[in-house]
Amino acid sequence: MLRQIADGVLVHESEFLQSNAVVVQGSAGVLVVDPGIRGDELTCLATDISGLGQTVVAGFATHPHWDHVLWHPQLGAAPRYGTARSATVLREQLTNPQWMEEEAAGLPPELAGLVPLELFGLLAGLPEGAAELPWDGPRVRIIEHQAHAPGHAALLIEERRALVAGDMLSNILIPMPDFSAADPLADYLVGLRQLEAAAADVDAFVPGHGSVGRADELRERIELDRAYVQALRDGTDAADPRLEPSAPNGEWLPDVHEWQRQQVGPRRR
Repeated sequence: MLRQIADGVLVHESEFLQSNAVVVQGSAGVLVVDPGIRGDELTCLATDISGLGQTVVAGFATHPHWDHVLWHPQLGAAPRYGTARSATVLREQLTNPQWMEEEAAGLPPELAGLVPLELFGLLAGLPEGAAELPWDGPRVRIIEHQAHAPGHAALLIEERRALVAGDMLSNILIPMPDFSAADPLADYLVGLRQLEAAAADVDAFVPGHGSVGRADELRERIELDRAYVQALRDGTDAADPRLEPSAPNGEWLPDVHEWQRQQVGPRRR
């Protein structure tokens, strides 16, 4: 079900890790960002959009991870955008003849057979360094950085004062830097500074996973993410509430944290 979080900005939450799809109403139709996970959820999203009397005129993927580049025939054949770097990563992946089998094998067990991969990753890359999304709707500023994945981008819907953060600023997941990068922790801190620079223009923000937040929570989550990344960098205790056993993902998230600590260790020497 879609719920409004700002004027003309709606969110559809999937069951898997509270994944958030964002719908932005424009002049001739809607923009859909990171549309969802399971096939039935994507169908529900398309039905809700149709129920608003709208059609999809554009899509956007914040980054090239599997759970952000899905699509469904009922959403239509509108252009689906990503940053140039994000689109390049996916184009290279799709050249592998076994990509679908490998992607399906890597899905969480609870999603086996439920994720439609037929339209996976078919993005049109925007020009390198593009600062604005090309669509007939409110101005959407692209804030690109390399914090979580190559070509990761947040979207600032300026006149609606809403920020789509991609896989950052979550209240249920710790920061997960891109450890394939040369300096992943520095990249993450840069990304947080870019989001912080936009904070004064934001009344509501949507993380890729977790709860939608308001302006006062935005700076709190930036500081929480920054403290975690700095603790990783410095080899100190993270002391992050998202790692507590009672936290929503407290059973397995500490294992991710430990793996990340191990990735950082050799870089610190």
